[in-house]
Amino acid sequence: MQTVKDKQAASDALIILPEGDIASPKGFTAGGVHCGIRKSKLDLGWLYSEVPAVAAGVYTLNLFQAAPLKVTQASIANDQLIQALVVNSGVANACTGEQGLKDAYQMRDQLASKLTVKPEHVAVASTGVIGELLPMTNVSKGIDMINPSAQTSDQFETAILTTDTREKGIAVQITIDHKTITIGGAAKGSGMIKPNMATMLGFVTTDAAVEATALTDSLKSITNDSFNMITVDGDTSTNDMVLVLANGMQENNALSKEHPEWETFETALHYVCEYLAKEIARDGEGATKLIEVEVTGADTKQTARQIGKSVISSNLVKTAIHGADANWGRIITAVGYAGEALDPDQVSVKLGDILVVENGVPVTFSEPEAKQYLEQSTVLIQVNVGKGPEQATGYGCDLSYDYVRINASYRT
Repeated sequence: MQTVKDKQAASDALIILPEGDIASPKGFTAGGVHCGIRKSKLDLGWLYSEVPAVAAGVYTLNLFQAAPLKVTQASIANDQLIQALVVNSGVANACTGEQGLKDAYQMRDQLASKLTVKPEHVAVASTGVIGELLPMTNVSKGIDMINPSAQTSDQFETAILTTDTREKGIAVQITIDHKTITIGGAAKGSGMIKPNMATMLGFVTTDAAVEATALTDSLKSITNDSFNMITVDGDTSTNDMVLVLANGMQENNALSKEHPEWETFETALHYVCEYLAKEIARDGEGATKLIEVEVTGADTKQTARQIGKSVISSNLVKTAIHGADANWGRIITAVGYAGEALDPDQVSVKLGDILVVENGVPVTFSEPEAKQYLEQSTVLIQVNVGKGPEQATGYGCDLSYDYVRINASYRT
């Protein structure tokens, strides 16, 4: 059993690469092109590994699952290996019936032919407007433009964006089996973000050798504490996907839960996923602030997560934070309707370090001091619900006037 000290040691061993990105791990290249799906922005991204990589994925819970997700899941189910990825922005290829599925398979097969890899080793992703067919002539032209020897990973980060205001990428390094292991990642997401996935795409790469079952189990567990703990507006989209590829090119002993340095790897993977999740929350449509809700003292992890999601999803909390209004009653209300058993007389709430509720009743605090704190770009809400051992953190953003403006004209 790993102790807190063990986990801290694993975290301390992690090095963040200032210029790192999804193509930083050995053997990966990435890029982006403009093919004409969108008027002028880059709209087609690609990722390639020199060798097939062990793959793991998690997907949206929305029942209207887009065609690209079905294709990607079929590819991974074949032998859990992926060597290349193609992703477009502008059109989601969701709710497009049989033709949409054919188009997604055409993207897969054309990229496979272009890169001389097996079709079942290609993943496909799309993001954008729902219910429109892809302009396949443009998409085909874009795939023909892909050049694995031209490293433009910053363009990959740009090509996958929709209403995002900035690119989201990171890379870290750790040492395992005396080998330098790199983990890189990129993501998009700004609106239609809800706990339990979101309108987001997340892609993570590593040159570590990892056993398939261990990678899948780890991604699912980490997603519950990262991508499944973010919200912008309470909507879950049709295209959400997180994909992790491990190509093993550093030739370490294959990682599994039995490997003595498994905790080091999993801590680094968790860091990358959590970083990308927070960047998505920070870049919520119209957002001006990142909100973190830290729940402690819960009897179970599920209780902590559910309460955190409830508070971070409350539009009344989000608007209060936007207006720098220390209206703690909205926080307490969200805690109370989370659906988890708790004793209200044990609940305490802090805005940053400012105590506003203790044991279920208000305490005197400085309104000007609280307002000044809430005007910061990052706001921490601390909720203690008892003396239990579990905790969880949810990530979201404020809800501003710009959110309505952006979504009132999304298709135009």
